[in-house]
Amino acid sequence: MLEEAGEVLENMLKASCLPLGFIVFLPAVLLLVAPPLPAADAAHEFTVYRMQQYDLQGQPYGTRNAVLNTEARTMAAEVLSRRCVLMRLLDFSYEQYQKALRQSAGAVVIILPRAMAAVPQDVVRQFMEIEPEMLAMETIVPVYFAVEDEALLSIYEQTQAASASQGSASAAEVLLRTATANGFQMVTSGVQSKAVSDWLIASVEWLSLGADSNGSGVSVLLELARLFSRLYTYKRTHAAYNLLFFASGGGKFNYQGTKRWLEDNLDHTDSSLLQDNVAFVLCLDTVGRGSSLHLHVSKPPREGTLQHAFLRELETVAAHQFPEVRFSMVHKRINLAEDVLAWEHERFAIRRLPAFTLSHLESHRDGQRSSIMDVRSRVDSKTLTRNTRIIAEALTRVIYNLTEKGTPPDMPVFTEQMQIQQEQLDSVMDWLTNQPRAAQLVDKDSTFLSTLEHHLSRYLKDVKQHHVKADKRDPEFVFYDQLKQVMNAYRVKPAVFDLLLAVGIAAYLGMAYVAVQVSSAQAPAGQGAAHLEELGCMSLSASCPLAQLRVTWPGAPAPPTSSLFPAVSPALQPPLQDRPEAAREGQDTVTQPPPKTQ
Repeated sequence: MLEEAGEVLENMLKASCLPLGFIVFLPAVLLLVAPPLPAADAAHEFTVYRMQQYDLQGQPYGTRNAVLNTEARTMAAEVLSRRCVLMRLLDFSYEQYQKALRQSAGAVVIILPRAMAAVPQDVVRQFMEIEPEMLAMETIVPVYFAVEDEALLSIYEQTQAASASQGSASAAEVLLRTATANGFQMVTSGVQSKAVSDWLIASVEWLSLGADSNGSGVSVLLELARLFSRLYTYKRTHAAYNLLFFASGGGKFNYQGTKRWLEDNLDHTDSSLLQDNVAFVLCLDTVGRGSSLHLHVSKPPREGTLQHAFLRELETVAAHQFPEVRFSMVHKRINLAEDVLAWEHERFAIRRLPAFTLSHLESHRDGQRSSIMDVRSRVDSKTLTRNTRIIAEALTRVIYNLTEKGTPPDMPVFTEQMQIQQEQLDSVMDWLTNQPRAAQLVDKDSTFLSTLEHHLSRYLKDVKQHHVKADKRDPEFVFYDQLKQVMNAYRVKPAVFDLLLAVGIAAYLGMAYVAVQVSSAQAPAGQGAAHLEELGCMSLSASCPLAQLRVTWPGAPAPPTSSLFPAVSPALQPPLQDRPEAAREGQDTVTQPPPKTQ
């Protein structure tokens, strides 16, 4: 059987059978000509930030899962179960988010635009309203945030096209589009999240870069440290009050850094600077934008106290030197029934330390205080410089008692070489907003902390870091790691593509088999050389480059044969009377063999 097939194949090649050669060699040619898929198109790696996960007084909040290995889909797909749902911020809505959770999606990836300043304000306000609800609920579905780039945008568009094809009316069209579309398998490189036992007070927040809240407050704090260090260098300009600069972490988690620092300095020590020595505590929060300033207090200051004097000086400086700024005092009592305090000064007020918070926000419920939309572009450099000057002028007038000494209210203190440096404020803001500052992302060996400590050490004495460990017996807050991960998107084809590929291979093999059978039927062995003319040679003359026919009789020496064209057996030779063309000129001489004797 194999010998006959080989003989037929040789005859096909010898006869230049175009259909069979086309079927046999075309796939190989296509494989050689087709360019290979670039490695960058086959896989893409990008950084994602998982939505915050923590426990507050035993109540879990945020996403509880951190592992992902599912195929990507968009909201255009009808079935989202066990799929990684890609959403762009511009198209995001709370209803779509709830739909993904109800269908038990494998994960949700929200793609943020690179230029956050270009996002329409209505989209920003809508997402700020949704954020607290997303964080307040507990969900098993991991939720990630990623910054958009060209490769990630291409992945989203291809996934969107594949997801939209599932809604076509025709089943054949759905099958075709599904088979030809590119799919992506989304895989995270991390492991399941676990509780973090220790974190830092010195860390100043989750994917939120915290530009206005509270990068602006830290930036003003560092500039005030620089200004007053120059005044406190000389004894003649040293005020009667000492200044303590404090940057705490965990502000978004009920001000845990401040709480633990107060406990260590008031409860666990016999002598402390905070014992009966605090005139007032000024907390800075969201001071980088707006045309107003509000002093939030838990209890209105009494007349004759230093905190009341500071309130009056703030009003005076704002009215005489910056009349465009609207200043007011906002009184709000501490609500201990709430899980989270409103402002940081309430932590000090609970410990009977006079304190207040300065902010351009009138309400603590404003979504700007805890939003990933709080980016560098939302902080106005001129407004930040102006507010820094107001705070510095009012604080200087209080601790040096300039009003009682007759200094005019419209006379600035910080001028010329002592003026506020806007360039330094901008550089600090750029540095602070260059990386997320969540408590889980900042460890004791972090370059962020070492840089902050070095900067403060240039102007202050006795700069220390204070490390905090959660109480294992009854922790108020439990943080979890795996906030920052690497996600890989691998290009894959759907399962129906394998099915169609198998059908195509079977069809190809079937065509090849039919072609061989047809060619074999057209070249039976009994017809000999006459049939070779039907397969492609117009004649068996010497002009045919593929074959020459030689017929011999028994006993004659066998002529040399080609490996492609074996000699014709005498048994297959037709009778001489059937071959009149053999006597023509130019052909081999054919003679009748003598008759055999009995």
